[in-house]
Amino acid sequence: METRDKNLSITEFLDKDERKDLLRLLTAGSVDDGKSTLIGRLLFDSKRLYEDQLSALERDSKREGHAGEDIDYALLLDGLKAEREQGITIDVAYRYFSTSERKFIIADTPGHEQYTRNMVTGASTSNLAILLVDARHGVITQTKRHTFIASLLGIQHVVVAINKMDLVDYSEQRYNEIVKDYKQFLTGMNIPDVNFIPISALKGDNVVDHSENMDWYHGQPMLEFLETVHVDADRNFDDFRFPVQYVNRPSLDYRGYAGTLASGIVRKGDTIKVQPSGKTSQVTSILGANGEQDYAFPPQAISLTLSNEIDISRGDMIVHPDNMARQERHFEAMLVWMDEQEMKPHRQYYIKHANNTTKIRFDNLRYKVDVNTMDKHEADILHLNEIGRMVLTANKPLMFDPYKKISDTGAFVIIDPVTHNTAAVGMIIDKVSDKDMASRITDVEREKIYRGEALVDPRERELFYNQKGSTIWITGLHGSGKNELAYGLEKQLFDMGATTVLMDGSTVRSGLSRELDHSPADRAEHLRRVAHVCYMLNEQGIITICSFISPDEDIRNQVAEIVGEDRFHMIHMDADLDYCKSNKPEMFEKAINGKINYMPGIDAEYEKPQSPVMTLNPETKNKWIEEVVNYLEKEKIFPLE
Repeated sequence: METRDKNLSITEFLDKDERKDLLRLLTAGSVDDGKSTLIGRLLFDSKRLYEDQLSALERDSKREGHAGEDIDYALLLDGLKAEREQGITIDVAYRYFSTSERKFIIADTPGHEQYTRNMVTGASTSNLAILLVDARHGVITQTKRHTFIASLLGIQHVVVAINKMDLVDYSEQRYNEIVKDYKQFLTGMNIPDVNFIPISALKGDNVVDHSENMDWYHGQPMLEFLETVHVDADRNFDDFRFPVQYVNRPSLDYRGYAGTLASGIVRKGDTIKVQPSGKTSQVTSILGANGEQDYAFPPQAISLTLSNEIDISRGDMIVHPDNMARQERHFEAMLVWMDEQEMKPHRQYYIKHANNTTKIRFDNLRYKVDVNTMDKHEADILHLNEIGRMVLTANKPLMFDPYKKISDTGAFVIIDPVTHNTAAVGMIIDKVSDKDMASRITDVEREKIYRGEALVDPRERELFYNQKGSTIWITGLHGSGKNELAYGLEKQLFDMGATTVLMDGSTVRSGLSRELDHSPADRAEHLRRVAHVCYMLNEQGIITICSFISPDEDIRNQVAEIVGEDRFHMIHMDADLDYCKSNKPEMFEKAINGKINYMPGIDAEYEKPQSPVMTLNPETKNKWIEEVVNYLEKEKIFPLE
């Protein structure tokens, strides 16, 4: 492990160690290019392993290694059973180590195309990428894919490690051929700093020390380069962005706004503006990890106090008045799909951006990128590991910058509203121009409006709500359990994510049908009105749950005709009169005493439905809701998929 300079005291050594900067890097490459081996060799040759780790490595190399008689350094990182069996990397493995010059966090990422999302995860926080190329095979499809992803994630520094030089006799000519091929491909990629190092990770050539086998190479070995590469200038120190994470009030005399500085520099006395409110103030103090400080820079975690109390809450952005973030609902972004479930373009997802969370919709997938060829293709949806350029609209304005300008305010995460899985990650390109707005009305759409036609396709509504607009009509005598089923069903479907509207007799009669009585003619008009409301709601993709006695078979048939036979689903609550009387004794007593007229079962007839989709009785009361939900699933009413 790291040893201290004998000329330094313990205090001086610890102070120096604390001041060392941190380099986050990732390794990427094709299967068996030697990513894990390189990291293992770095740890081994730089003497960053404990004795028990070395013993375990030697033992595991004999039992599970893929390096012949040599030590298999990849086993230091490939810890999963499946990784060791197949000799590949599946999950991202992180390793921390430190030298006398710098601290490192290394993310070892998989090479397979099906693990693209794993590489994106590792690259999202990295300053530098080491792309391994097998000297025998040269620049291949995976090399191009990993370079594209590094460029997409805004990684400024790339080291092309041309590995396995021992298998091509340490040929300078072969090295130059690969460098030339890679530079030709690199045209158009946004990576300002690219370096090439010939290595043999297995043998240790140019990993920690210069290789005697490649005296024609005059550059730095890998570890020396990693210790000296300058990454501080990668951060944006010009544009001040401070997303508020928390309002800190430990006492009545202190109100601080806490968070991590995303970019720029803030000083005591600076005039600031708060987005979205637009209110201004002055910075009176900056509190950091070590107490009061005169200024702060990224990525410091700080707490600001201001000269006057203004309304600031989590999700707001503090900026300088003459340099504000974009404040828009509509923007364009590159999206990497991370979920096993494919994108559902008409579903509303959640977006987590900076410290803001709101709903988001996908307006237009402009194209999908083939990560192996860089070709662009038209597409409607994205599947796992696919990348596309997308126009999105948030429910409320977000304060953002283009990702290439400020990564912290240009990155976001998409969350599935049902599973709460991370569905995608995105990098904002910029706001969307007015002419490209999805909400802009075209001439064809104006013609539809003139004819009274909806601009939203019925199928789009179904996909958006994940359900079919339908009417669940519950009929039966007073006291048969109609309302109990209706209200319980509404609660269950709501918990499952359905969009429903519930209507029952007393509620509708208190408003929509308040002037009607219970005579046969008025009852028919009452139910006709309900049927038309159901039709309109079903057209909008909403499920209506209706609880009405509706005693006449002809009237029920008329309701079904208005709603639509394919949308109308009738459930009969088959309870005998004695059960109903015991359930609603006061109402039946009034009807028997003549205080209520036209009471089905007393002085009016109730005709049992001839063809309900389901008949329920009191004996199975505890299973009513379960049976109806199962029916809706079976008929693909909800969920649709």
